Amino acid sequence: MGRNNEIGARGEELACEALTKKGFDIVERNWRRGKNEVDIIAYKEGIIIFVEVKTRGNTDYGEPETFVDLAKQRAYVKMANAYVIENRRTEDVRFDVIAITNKPDGPELKHLENAFTAIEVNLTRRR
Repeated sequence: MGRNNEIGARGEELACEALTKKGFDIVERNWRRGKNEVDIIAYKEGIIIFVEVKTRGNTDYGEPETFVDLAKQRAYVKMANAYVIENRRTEDVRFDVIAITNKPDGPELKHLENAFTAIEVNLTRRR
């Protein structure tokens, strides 16, 4: 496994631990359809949460969450639709981002709840 893959896998582990401590149930990890993947699908209080985890070794090129661009958001909305249909889920859906920066004194984790919405993504014009 390459260094970036190791950093990403460790970030996902930290994200799952943080979500579990906050009372989320982890439903799926690395759920794939086609070429796309959802890092974590969680459940809490009647809501299905699709979580993108971004882990970076530093912030030299920006905060981790800034790398969840419109293309990634569109992919997550598409994946959420597929998951809900395939699993016949009727709950509300939310999109979160967990941004992790590996700092010298340990990882810093930010949980951005409702980081984007399907409506926002769908209303943004494609260029």
